[in-house]
Amino acid sequence: MSSPASAPTRSRLWWEIAIVLALGLGQSAVYAIVQLAYRLTDSTPLAQQTTTLNPSRSDREIFDLVYQLLSIGFSVVPVLLVCFLLWQRSRPHLGALGLRGDKPVRDVGAGVLLVLAIGVPGLALYLAGRALGLFVAVNPAGLDAHWWTVPILLLSAARASIQEEFVVLGYLFARLRQLGWGPWPIILATSILRACYHLYQGPGAFIGNLAMGLLFGWLFLRTGRLLPFLVAHFLIDAAAFVGYPWAAALWPALFGLPG
Repeated sequence: MSSPASAPTRSRLWWEIAIVLALGLGQSAVYAIVQLAYRLTDSTPLAQQTTTLNPSRSDREIFDLVYQLLSIGFSVVPVLLVCFLLWQRSRPHLGALGLRGDKPVRDVGAGVLLVLAIGVPGLALYLAGRALGLFVAVNPAGLDAHWWTVPILLLSAARASIQEEFVVLGYLFARLRQLGWGPWPIILATSILRACYHLYQGPGAFIGNLAMGLLFGWLFLRTGRLLPFLVAHFLIDAAAFVGYPWAAALWPALFGLPG
């Protein structure tokens, strides 16, 4: 337990939160809002625009791989920072973030159930949003076919899961509680943040990720366990990234491809 002298002040906590977000998801939210404004004011209708989630970074294979690994590695630095900030001397060391190793099988099972609860409604929302012009066409995997393509896509899915859930659920829930926020203000604020950094995909993505954030936040508040959400987020993104070529071949119109 922290002594009064070492406990962070409210001002220090707010500055800490601002720095953590500016290093990652807050920065992404600002760029996503600007990108949405650009898309909405572009002459091309939103439904005819495309965004690529995992683009190639070089026309030379070895450098593409190096850039992909560097991008993934540096993007998890804010996660290392929040782990450092909330590390506890006694086990579980990351208990303040909701990460415990006492019931891994149950936590993984809960994550799989979350995929079933979120994946099908999420796909239905995307289909409806594309039909209504609320989503741009999303290409989850813009990489060329190399021996390392699938491993990199899986690492990208793990990166997204770790970066978002550690910060949005684990870190922000812990720090906002310290600031005296109530449960539902925390759930709403973190859900809006989650929705904002997905706005580059169109207004429909805001609605879908807001709903996902509300569900994740409510369940995390009840369980206090982070692993199920890490598992669910990873599985959803891994299926989208790796399964994209198959899905695009079956439903080319959804991804802005010629039929």
